[in-house]
Amino acid sequence: MIDALSFEDILRISAFTLIAVIMVLWELLFPRRGPSKKRVRWPGNLGIFLINTCMLALIPITAVGAAVFSIQNQFGLFYWVELEFWPKVILCILILDLLIYWQHRIFHMIDPFWRIHRMHHTDTAFDFTTALRFHPIEIFISILVKAVVIILLGAPAFAVIAFEIILNGSAMFNHGNIKIPKVVDRGLRWIIVTPDMHRIHHSVDPNEHNMNYGFFLSVWDRIFGSYLNQPRQPQTTMPIGLEIFNQDSEARVDRLMTQPFRKNTI
Repeated sequence: MIDALSFEDILRISAFTLIAVIMVLWELLFPRRGPSKKRVRWPGNLGIFLINTCMLALIPITAVGAAVFSIQNQFGLFYWVELEFWPKVILCILILDLLIYWQHRIFHMIDPFWRIHRMHHTDTAFDFTTALRFHPIEIFISILVKAVVIILLGAPAFAVIAFEIILNGSAMFNHGNIKIPKVVDRGLRWIIVTPDMHRIHHSVDPNEHNMNYGFFLSVWDRIFGSYLNQPRQPQTTMPIGLEIFNQDSEARVDRLMTQPFRKNTI
């Protein structure tokens, strides 16, 4: 655990870089869909990611920091319940993934939260950079919620670091414009969220973008009745995004940042 804390930044940056490189090559060599206006979309998506990275570096609250607080104060559920280390780690990852599922679903259900989250959905195409496109306000709220739950759990720092790597990696994977054989996709979907499963969540059809909320494990959508197997239109041609903020000019960083504060028509 001490080693994991000592090398947290190296572990997370290395994992992120490796997965990002794999996704770039996979999308280039085996794309699922056609051209995705990278020159229009990528500067904004990567710009938002840079803003979020700078914000997280400046604020004192982090998921791992919350775990360290629990360690220092011997506070949280797993300090009061006798469990071995690895069961604690597995339970923490499951609980945190369930938390992200419900946080995501609530951001769709409550209008003020939807206004913040919808910027993620106004991307007019779907590739791994879409996973980096979250409004800083949403990122900040998510950090606060995770920190509170991590402290209440008394989550081991190793479990939190592992979950953060899994969450970031699975988000880039399931937003990928990558081709996976149908038989493989069907098998993977029983465990994890695949790109074809999550792409449905980015459909312009509200009946579809209000389904398939999971980020890592697919089981939560099945348990809580939000799983949709296929979209009405083919995966390769289904329209992505929303009926608002779908002009190319809306892909600029300044326009993305102000979308939650502009007229809500959908």
